[in-house]
Amino acid sequence: MWVSELGCAVLVLFTVLTIGKAEIYIATIEGEPIISYKGGVDGFEAIAVESDEKIDTTSEMVTSYARHLEKKHDMLLGMLFEHGTYKKLYSYRHLINGFAVHISPEQAEILRRAPGVRSVERDWKVRKLTIHTPQFLGLPTGVWPTGGGFDKAGENIVIGFVDSGIYPHHPSFATHNTEPYGPVPKYRGKCELDPDTKRDFCNGKIIGAQHFAEAAIAAGQFNPFVDFASPMDGDGHGSHTAAIAAGNNGIPVRMHGHEFGKASGMAPRARIAVYKALYRYFGGYVADVVAAIDQAVYDGVDILNLSVGPNSPPADTKITFLNPFDATLLSAVKAAAIDDRRYKNHLTLGNGKILAGLGLSPATDPNKSFTLVAANDVLLDSSVRKYSPTDCQRPEVLNKNLVQGNILLCGYSFNFVVGSASIKKVAETAKSLGAIGFVLAVENVSPGTKFDPVPIGIPGILITDVSKSSDLIDYYNISTPRDWTGRVRSFKATGSIGDGLMPILHKSAPQVALFSARGPNIKDFSFQDADLLKPDILAPGSLIWAAWSPNGTDEANYVGEGFALVSGTSMAAPHIAGIAALVKQKHPHWSPAAIKSALMTTSTTLDRAGRPLQAQQNSDKEVMTFVTATPFDYGSGHVNPRAALDPGLIFDAGYEDYLGFLCTTPGIDARVIKNYTSSPCNYTMGHPWNLNTPSITVSHLVRTQTVTRTVTNVAEEETYVIRTRMAPAIAIEASPRAMTLLPGASRKFSVTLTVRSVTGTYSFGEVLMQGSRGHKVRIPVVAMGYRR
Repeated sequence: MWVSELGCAVLVLFTVLTIGKAEIYIATIEGEPIISYKGGVDGFEAIAVESDEKIDTTSEMVTSYARHLEKKHDMLLGMLFEHGTYKKLYSYRHLINGFAVHISPEQAEILRRAPGVRSVERDWKVRKLTIHTPQFLGLPTGVWPTGGGFDKAGENIVIGFVDSGIYPHHPSFATHNTEPYGPVPKYRGKCELDPDTKRDFCNGKIIGAQHFAEAAIAAGQFNPFVDFASPMDGDGHGSHTAAIAAGNNGIPVRMHGHEFGKASGMAPRARIAVYKALYRYFGGYVADVVAAIDQAVYDGVDILNLSVGPNSPPADTKITFLNPFDATLLSAVKAAAIDDRRYKNHLTLGNGKILAGLGLSPATDPNKSFTLVAANDVLLDSSVRKYSPTDCQRPEVLNKNLVQGNILLCGYSFNFVVGSASIKKVAETAKSLGAIGFVLAVENVSPGTKFDPVPIGIPGILITDVSKSSDLIDYYNISTPRDWTGRVRSFKATGSIGDGLMPILHKSAPQVALFSARGPNIKDFSFQDADLLKPDILAPGSLIWAAWSPNGTDEANYVGEGFALVSGTSMAAPHIAGIAALVKQKHPHWSPAAIKSALMTTSTTLDRAGRPLQAQQNSDKEVMTFVTATPFDYGSGHVNPRAALDPGLIFDAGYEDYLGFLCTTPGIDARVIKNYTSSPCNYTMGHPWNLNTPSITVSHLVRTQTVTRTVTNVAEEETYVIRTRMAPAIAIEASPRAMTLLPGASRKFSVTLTVRSVTGTYSFGEVLMQGSRGHKVRIPVVAMGYRR
């Protein structure tokens, strides 16, 4: 009946269709995906399991239902469109039921109106969002020994990486100095062959390697000579994140003749499964990323690291966490911290002033000062000014006779911000001209600009403080006599560069980085806040040493290098992924929500000196300052891996709970939820703030509201005393005030919030559960009071 009706409609549409430029669309179709199929289709048994069980994706029951879904996708497209007028890129069968297809906007409208089609959205792009951090996080002494030492940490846990691929020849992923890796029967991913060498990318440590680029190819963005039609990392980002989470232990980080320490992943014995869906110049497409995630779930990864975020969600999506991308993920962890390492350097001027800066470089001769020469004053002729010579990117435009043996002064222009100039190239220019070293001065800075130290082989320093750069320029101009034309008569300014190779360890760490994702969590495009705290947790993400691909161009300063020192939330995510792998190793049957809960409830809101965490923030004067951090900066706090292995209590949640959250969120049409999840809103939780997460957020608190939570004891019998605290504008009370739980037992408790005064800002507090056996469980509380 359905097919014949659909066929009649199509015959009419073919006669009037005018084809426009083809684009990529993601469609979701009626019918449950594998993950939630509970039966109901003749000939196919139910597949869905309880949240703490795994689906055997190799079973005939699963594979036959997967073929059934794909057949329906192909049949629908074949009925609607003539052969050759469309191209199906992927069928999604495991997490969502749908497909990606390359069609015209007119065809997309026909597809949208066809029976059995729930949603059709145009594809959009996504973007890419460590040596000391294992010690900083206490892994070598507090966590790795519990799993048998670093050489067993993460054993048989498979971490999947949806990223820019991997450089398989890097020592962080080598196997020649490790115990042999045996098979992992639960993992069924494949290894693609390198089209050039005809060798596969796997070696036991790397257990799977695939790439996804159908959407990028259809969009005309993919260049196989630059992007590599294989899992090979052409960017550097993927190798970096994989090494942070699961790279080998004790790998020397050597650059420019200096060893900066030894690198290690969080879970150095964990396996790596690569799902390349990001590319160096254009990022990636949601259709490819969803296909990669879908495949990773089918293959059986234990942990999935996804260090990406959307450039811009579809304009017609009203809720920021309800689209095909989020329907596939359901949740994400995203926050970044600064650890206790700082790489600082200084420039000493001939007038005695010492100017602070950044520079991972050796020092000039400590017993000498050297002449300073500005790039603008050593041009070969005035015609080269069109090449932005103060950037010091082209040695051929500068006079070597005037530079040799001196310190070259350069300017940090907008070209460095956009990536067309690099500090690495400045160092190469200075070295080729025979300079003793270089100084790069920042004269203008935009709010939010971050400066990371770059390892270089000659003395060099970046002066990031604009006022310090002015001091340098004033001293240079006063000390440099000129003739009436402005030409330098003699160079009299002098200076020396300090040693920037050794890090300084700070007790003020961790701190919330300027670039770190901050709350509150936005519910929709009218910028209403959601009743769900984001970020979830804080992890190291600033100045992280890890493997790099020599092909990589993601960071101009590390082109051709084997390691890179990089900052970003993308660096924080693999720290969490690697630590989650260690928790999974100890508690193999825990659900993702249970692991997340363990990480969050045991985190800390204090730095190493016992003071409240600080957050970097731009002031009105465009300078960076520090303020006391809040849950909108750090979520539950900074991750504590050792405590996460034994959290005492967990807040668990499953698919039905997340669905209930969506169904109780105001403004979301239940029909839209069913379109994306294939599930009706039969289950609600009263209010979205009752989602059983280890945090409480009420974005619109009127008078009094009571929030419920359920905890499960994952330790021995223990009695917990519950205490609360909150900012004065909101009263808080927990009930009961104490409870005893047997091993494995679950129990509800409630938290009542009452508005005392309306301030127009969020109030922060916490619920602290102190166990008789020493466990401490803490959850943040966030609320804003309203009169009505």
